[in-house]
Amino acid sequence: MTGASFGLRLLRGLSGIVTAGLVVLAIGVAVTQYLGHSRGFPGPGGLSVAAHIVAAVVAVIAQRITDHRRGFSAVLGAIVVFVATGLVLWTQWWQ
Repeated sequence: MTGASFGLRLLRGLSGIVTAGLVVLAIGVAVTQYLGHSRGFPGPGGLSVAAHIVAAVVAVIAQRITDHRRGFSAVLGAIVVFVATGLVLWTQWWQ
């Protein structure tokens, strides 16, 4: 059988879902900041918006590597997705 193993396909799928969620979260935070600013309410703040956008960009790049490589490179890309997501959640939501 050619192609990636079941485990790698599963890892790619899971990291893809996490990446998509992080992108949606970054968009939501940016929209919330914009709406809050335009209506005179405090939003999440520029630092939080920037952190979410940077994490989303890192995750998308890492996911692309995960999707297009095999072996250790693919696994490392997925780990980067999970770490970037964990960092933004930890620093911006739970601290």
